[in-house]
Amino acid sequence: MSKTIPIWTCVLNRSVFNYLNKSRNESNDDGSLLERDSDAGQNSVDWDCSLHLPLWVSGTEKAAIEDRLEGWTKDLNASGADIAALASCLKKPLRPLWISQKTVIWINEVPDHDSWDFTPIILVSASSSTGVTQHRTTSEFSWNYIPGAGDDEESWARGLSPNLFWNHAYDLISSGPDLCNQKVADIVEKDRVYRAQRGQNTPQITAKTTISGTSPNLPCLDPLLCSDISNLNISSSDGECGIFWLGSTNVALGSSQVAENASNVDCILNCDQRSISVCLSEAEAYLHLPIVNSKLDRFSLFNNLSSAVSFAKLNVTKGRTLLICCYDGEDISVCVCLAILILLFDDEGSFDGGKSFSETCITKCEMRRRLVYICRFAIKARPSRGNLKQVFSFLNTGRAA
Repeated sequence: MSKTIPIWTCVLNRSVFNYLNKSRNESNDDGSLLERDSDAGQNSVDWDCSLHLPLWVSGTEKAAIEDRLEGWTKDLNASGADIAALASCLKKPLRPLWISQKTVIWINEVPDHDSWDFTPIILVSASSSTGVTQHRTTSEFSWNYIPGAGDDEESWARGLSPNLFWNHAYDLISSGPDLCNQKVADIVEKDRVYRAQRGQNTPQITAKTTISGTSPNLPCLDPLLCSDISNLNISSSDGECGIFWLGSTNVALGSSQVAENASNVDCILNCDQRSISVCLSEAEAYLHLPIVNSKLDRFSLFNNLSSAVSFAKLNVTKGRTLLICCYDGEDISVCVCLAILILLFDDEGSFDGGKSFSETCITKCEMRRRLVYICRFAIKARPSRGNLKQVFSFLNTGRAA
């Protein structure tokens, strides 16, 4: 949260700024675009492209980051990201704001967000500030720096995943501070039993108790907030709502749990460690490749990609629809799909059996462009660095030919 998100917000702001300026230059003789941008509140002259970092980041480090911003902006534009869509909906530049447990906010003194000249990105540190911390006192307003404050949920979430939280947000908040931890434990255990009955990996969660042995003394929440949360429409991952079709490729991504209930696909490539029960017209329409995470086996994905590509080519050539799935539909299946798209499809997403691949030098930039294409449709895609490296190695060896 200290540097990565501020860098991204700055790079996105610069890309939108460049797009707005380019659009204006191309429409000098037509005032329609200028009128539209003016109505929408977009003014590239006042568009903030500066880098906003927290106070504890030193000036030297900030200067080093600023030297690389232009290069990152060019990389983003070259990746094929849909900057036009972002520019059409982003009315004000992005800007990160940081909130920690020690932040004091007077609700009645917070200005209305419409009066701000930026779109706020609220960065919240949920970790406790107790224990060993590293102090950076470049300013009297500097915060305690807590390593891993943004991603060490295993130390405080008690096994609660984002999906579980949002599916039970109202119940958790209405339970109050005294019953909150017990409510979380009940939700996590019910979900663990549900997944265990379906043969999924379900490790036992052991939550660390607080020093006092009780829940923190949290303030009571406004009933209006609870009412708002109760009206949230949380989409379920069950059924076919979790299948993401990639444009007109006839290829889709999803989790293995969703694949078990899929009815509108012709064949399934299962990359989960466990096999699943499917209802397909032909036995040859299902292939199970038990691929494990790169942290467990650095070559598991690499060794299975050849079989995955052959299966995909055989079925897509016949005009069949293909669903690629893994445990969560976010990592391994995305990387397998990436290899298939690069090897068998052209830049426009049309199947060519490998013609464009034989004429293209696969670079990391090319891989990034294809990954951006996938992410346009599969919004939950989160491929790991280790698995992406295996895909790149596969594409640049004779095994991909």
